[in-house]
Amino acid sequence: MPEPILDIRNLTKTYKRGTVALAGVDLTIQRGEIFALLGPNGAGKTTLIGAVCGLVRPSGGEMFAFGEDLQRHWRRLRRRIGLVPQELSFDMFDTVIRSVRYSRGMFGLAPDERRIEEVLRSLSLWDKRNARIRELSGGMKRRVLIAKALAHDPDLLFLDEPTAGVDVELRRDMWRQIDALRERGTTIILTTHYIEEAEEMADRVGVIDQGRILLVDDKAAMMTKLGRMEGRFTLAQPLASVPDALGALPLALEEDGSVLVYRGGDGQGQGRRQVAELAQTLTRMDIAFIGLETRQSSLEDIFVNLVERNEEHHTPIEEGAAA
Repeated sequence: MPEPILDIRNLTKTYKRGTVALAGVDLTIQRGEIFALLGPNGAGKTTLIGAVCGLVRPSGGEMFAFGEDLQRHWRRLRRRIGLVPQELSFDMFDTVIRSVRYSRGMFGLAPDERRIEEVLRSLSLWDKRNARIRELSGGMKRRVLIAKALAHDPDLLFLDEPTAGVDVELRRDMWRQIDALRERGTTIILTTHYIEEAEEMADRVGVIDQGRILLVDDKAAMMTKLGRMEGRFTLAQPLASVPDALGALPLALEEDGSVLVYRGGDGQGQGRRQVAELAQTLTRMDIAFIGLETRQSSLEDIFVNLVERNEEHHTPIEEGAAA
């Protein structure tokens, strides 16, 4: 396997008042992938990004970027890392093009007007290049943040909630831009509250909560291993309880006994088979149903389940585990 572009080992961060933001994070990012890091507010996502980008000093652990010790060679390696922060932070009276030029120069790169134009055009900002940032909409300001992060052509790009506060059309446009960046060879680490973004864009997904990585896996493998099937049978007549003959299945009655709900399976077809068998069994038992709806769990369902389990038990799941 080729050398990872980022290798984080047992990274910790405890703030002065004793708040633990990172509790032994291990994370490896492969060159050229899009990695989505999911977690609730306060999970440690922004602290982790800040540690890699030199904005937060870790309490312990190691970080290697491009095969080198990131903490030892931070000034040189930081030039190869881009960051689109969650907060909108600008000189609001500056123009778009001056702001992007400044970001390129801040990393010690020579002026390159052709590259600046290319970046601005790719983000539909060229026509706004002479506008003051304070005049732009929230979505366009977010695009300027991305342009500033791309101005020095980073090999590794962090996007911390890049589509927060933008409308659906702009969000989808940004997804296209992220895909184009990957085609250029840029490695992208994305944090987001919009789990459909991870489902749409990411190659791998990590879930972080309370400063711990709960799971890291290929997106498709995660859906297969942790996915579940839900089948909702609308009954012709309500039931007072689940029949004893069906007690071995993961069933529950809802809506005053008028809906029999199956939730189970292993994400590999077992749930679908059991729903079909359950339909046949209900017919044999003369339990009539007038409707059946099925739904495969989404990445959001898996994420919510992992976080809820962690909050109940406070124990991380091993990487790749299919609990």
